[in-house]
Amino acid sequence: MIMLRVVYALIPVFIWSIFVFGIDALRVTLLSVVACLAIEYLIQKYLLKVKPSINDGSALVTGVLLAFNVPSGLPWWIIIIGAVAAIGIGKISFGGLGANIFNPALVGRVFLLISFPVQMTTWPGIRAVDADGVTAATPLSLIKEGITTGKTVSEILPDLPAATDLFLGNTGGSLGEMSALLLILGGLYMLFRKVITWHIPVSIIGSVALVATILWLADQNAYVNPLYHIFGGGVMLGAIFMATDMVTSPMTPKGQIIYGLGIGIITIFIRLFGAYPEGISFAILIMNAFTPLINSYAKPKRFGGK
Repeated sequence: MIMLRVVYALIPVFIWSIFVFGIDALRVTLLSVVACLAIEYLIQKYLLKVKPSINDGSALVTGVLLAFNVPSGLPWWIIIIGAVAAIGIGKISFGGLGANIFNPALVGRVFLLISFPVQMTTWPGIRAVDADGVTAATPLSLIKEGITTGKTVSEILPDLPAATDLFLGNTGGSLGEMSALLLILGGLYMLFRKVITWHIPVSIIGSVALVATILWLADQNAYVNPLYHIFGGGVMLGAIFMATDMVTSPMTPKGQIIYGLGIGIITIFIRLFGAYPEGISFAILIMNAFTPLINSYAKPKRFGGK
């Protein structure tokens, strides 16, 4: 039921992505989900000789989140490779649900980004506003290009969409980057249904906003308005739906806040000073690795103990 509630929370974003990108959004999502379910079944049934666990819903969620982290024009065979990496490497190789160290969907996404950088950074245009759906750069790509070429913010701004477009979902990107508003509504639904708590999303978004604001106030000609970092890219999707994965995130509120702060800070530094325009995927995987240490540091005292 927890897994199904995560899927329910993503339905509005899924519908909007179909409106924006057309049938390609549906194609990518269905293919990713079917591939993840099939790969988990085949590995467990015929390789490990154990009872398949596809009914628990975790492979379904992995398939949806993997689809939400790739461009809508990605070739079918690359999606299948991503599903193999997500399920085979990110999940089952560690022992399956509950034993995986890293978020499986992000393992698949980063594997594809490193293996197929051109295809993973080719973003179709927005059919809702561009009838041809031509290839277009994302706001974060434009910001990164401006940084690497030495452009000032005033020179970049004419090419950037308004922050309200990022919030509502009128910009290019992956399926899960399309509407910060709908992602927030999905997060509120999961909070209401007690699927997640507020600690991780708020600490990630808050730390992204804080660091981006400090840099922006220090030099507004070198750094863009913090709203572009908050609403642009995959911060909302990562903070609400991926970093909150209960298997790979800390167990205590204190640990979750430390974990979220680390993700937010790493994300901004990768975006501004790293090689990639987006950093949320790498940041979550890095902090996934630190989760056992955070759990050890932030564990509550035993009753009756000093």
